[in-house]
Amino acid sequence: MKALIVDDSRFVRGFLRGMLEQRGIECAEAGDGQAGLDQIHTKVLEGEEFDLALVDWNMPVMDGLEMLQKLRAEGFSDMKVMMVTTEAENDFIMRALDAGADEYLMKPFDEEGLNEKLAMLGFVEV
Repeated sequence: MKALIVDDSRFVRGFLRGMLEQRGIECAEAGDGQAGLDQIHTKVLEGEEFDLALVDWNMPVMDGLEMLQKLRAEGFSDMKVMMVTTEAENDFIMRALDAGADEYLMKPFDEEGLNEKLAMLGFVEV
C-alpha cells in the first residue's frame, strides 16, 4: 500500500509518515498541491499508483481543495483522499466532501484519530 502525504509542514509530514509506516504503508511526501499532483503523475508513468493521499488544505502554490478537484477531474477516482487540516468549520468539510474527499481529519489529531479514519477507508483494522 502506498500513501502520499501533502502538507507544507515538514513536521506534519514526518508525524504522519511515522504513523503510516508503522502500519506497513509506504509513504512519499510533497510540500504543496502542485508537487503532490506531479508525484501522482510520475507514479502513473511508472505504472504505479498511490492508494491514499493525505492532503492539507492551506498550502502555497496550490491548496488542498484545488489539488483534490484536479485529481477527481483527471479521473483519479480509485485513490482515497483524506483531508488533514486545521479547517474545522462545516463549510470547509462540506466543500471537501463535495469535491470528492473520502474522509476529513482535523488537526490536531492523535494516533487513535488517524487510525479511526484509516479504518473507515479500509486501510487498517481497529
